[in-house]
Amino acid sequence: METAFAVLNALYRIYTYMIIIYILLSWLPSARESSFGQILARLVEPYLAPFRRFIPPIMGAIDISPIVALFVLQLAFSGLIFLLRSLIY
Repeated sequence: METAFAVLNALYRIYTYMIIIYILLSWLPSARESSFGQILARLVEPYLAPFRRFIPPIMGAIDISPIVALFVLQLAFSGLIFLLRSLIY
């Protein structure tokens, strides 16, 4: 069963890194238009879009919604692990 937890942890970390890389790509002018940027957009934007709808940018330019999205992802992952461990052990 520890293997399942290791796989979940790896998936969580990979998705977190994908979000961080996608955020960093926004600092480079044409990086999001590259094929790598478009692939990341298809995987990350569906998760980030609801947060962007409800959290407006600060001072018109600073988007904090990815930070909130990462925080919610961490909470969901922790809750899932807690739930699975309580069901198994």
